[in-house]
Amino acid sequence: MVQQTREQWGTRAGFLMAAIGSAVGLGNIWRFPYIAYDNGGGAFLVPYLVALLTAGIPLLILEYAIGHRYRSSAPLSYRRIARPAEAIGWWQVAICFVIAVYYGAIIAWSASYVWFSLTKAWGQDPNGFFFGDYLQMSEAPGGITGYVPAVAWPLIAVWAVVLAILALGVRKGIEKANRIFIPLLVVLFLIMVVQALTLDGSATGLNALFTPDWSAMANGSVWVAAYGQIFFSLSIGFGIMVTYASYLKRKADLTGSALVAGFANSSFELLAGIGVFAALGFMATAAGTAVDQVATSGIGLAFIAFPQIISTLPWGGSVFGVLFFASLVIAGLSSLISIVEVVISAVRDRTGMGRVQSTLLVGGLIALVSILIFPTHQGLHYLDVFDHFINQYGIALAALVMLLVFGWILRRLPVFQKHANSVSSLRLGAWWRITLGILTPVLLGFMMWDSLRAELAENYGGYSEAFLLTAGWGVAIGAIVFGAIMALIPWRRADEMAAADARNTAADTEEGER
Repeated sequence: MVQQTREQWGTRAGFLMAAIGSAVGLGNIWRFPYIAYDNGGGAFLVPYLVALLTAGIPLLILEYAIGHRYRSSAPLSYRRIARPAEAIGWWQVAICFVIAVYYGAIIAWSASYVWFSLTKAWGQDPNGFFFGDYLQMSEAPGGITGYVPAVAWPLIAVWAVVLAILALGVRKGIEKANRIFIPLLVVLFLIMVVQALTLDGSATGLNALFTPDWSAMANGSVWVAAYGQIFFSLSIGFGIMVTYASYLKRKADLTGSALVAGFANSSFELLAGIGVFAALGFMATAAGTAVDQVATSGIGLAFIAFPQIISTLPWGGSVFGVLFFASLVIAGLSSLISIVEVVISAVRDRTGMGRVQSTLLVGGLIALVSILIFPTHQGLHYLDVFDHFINQYGIALAALVMLLVFGWILRRLPVFQKHANSVSSLRLGAWWRITLGILTPVLLGFMMWDSLRAELAENYGGYSEAFLLTAGWGVAIGAIVFGAIMALIPWRRADEMAAADARNTAADTEEGER
């Protein structure tokens, strides 16, 4: 049964805060700086800006238009475009489920490190402390064995906060939480950046990051990296923005909102680059090495390199650590809330459940899986493989299929363009259809081919084929199978659904002809 009334954001600003909160996540802080540094430094900003304007913002507008027009979760919105397309929506729901179960674990680690920063609990060996003392990581993946309470308790706390916010609903929960999270994140991170800029060697780090290598512009991999970063950092391709836009009021500036969210996300990434490389410059200067010897990304940057920096700081090391890891927690929470909301919204549309009931059932299931897997000795192995395969062969591939189906097969881009223009201050032109119909699918297709070629050449991370087939390929393919199966299951109140689908199809056809 489909719910009769749909929740709405209180204000456009509330929607923008939530959209920015979803986009600004862990990847902005620990992925972008290194990607920029490794792909031409300051020169990387050119393909990055091109990617933002030709792929990031157009895709945001597309997802906003779909969600706003059909006012439904991703599966139901796609179904109302064409019934077979519903499978893409459920595929994206499965992707969000997988991401959510491991994303919460990283937030829990960051929360623990807020406390560890006060006492510099990692001592002289941040690497040994993180993998050995804290995670108690096994040498190789295997069956789930051993439980680590130090990881479990903060993870339980993270899920309690997320589910409480989601249970309160769109306006009282998600919107109010992001109105607090986003300003707080900006303030904390600005203080951290200012402190980093006062350190000896900070200029060395910034020179390493921003000195342009213009020859890199001739390298196709640099452009692919730019599009990949934009794509993965804006929360597009897995139903989040379709879901969030479905809660907008009828009068909504879709193109303007996409521009604000896109540029806000990129501005924060630049700010993160300044803070991270200023700190890495200090670390390199203190160690008497070049910046390229200490530059890293991801888990290695957050939980190994930054604790080393914190321990080396001549003053305020604990404060610096609290600011950095608290920023990770807040950025992670705002993103995790949006990811879980995709699943909850789809289940509510599918079953007619209430907000609290669906949050406890669906969110509780995600939390349970997360708590059972990741506070174990094998948790990091599963997280590593889940993240790699669901990103490479889940998010990007789902977006590629979505563009091919809506743009090439169903030819609905003119319909979505007209809808966005009808409610927006900045009108879309032919450039929007060209980027989504040609440029972005071609680039995503190339990214898929290039990634598969590397994947088949050698096992990811040196893991065994059996482990990759189950935890890697098995999860990625399982998400696709789940989408196909869910699309085959009849909806309750099928007659009413069929009538609604027919009305939407007729409206799309009429609008496209006009």
